[in-house]
Amino acid sequence: MRRDQPTFGRWQAFELDATGQRQLYIPTGFAHGYQALTDGCEVTYLMGAPYEPTLARGVRWDDPALALPWPVRPVRPEWLSPRD
Repeated sequence: MRRDQPTFGRWQAFELDATGQRQLYIPTGFAHGYQALTDGCEVTYLMGAPYEPTLARGVRWDDPALALPWPVRPVRPEWLSPRD
């Protein structure tokens, strides 16, 4: 989300599961998105400051400049949150 940084427009993908017991740290200023691969998934956020909706920014899940390879295709509209 930081246009002035050399990592702007770059991405990485990780698969997390219940057996691996891994967490993912996403630093301030980085965008994130996820797709649940099984039913019953739980996602928990730990934020460094109280959520402030007016500061939220985003990227379209299907932005052609990023060409993200979502694991489950096609992405169906009912899977997207209203903000997406």
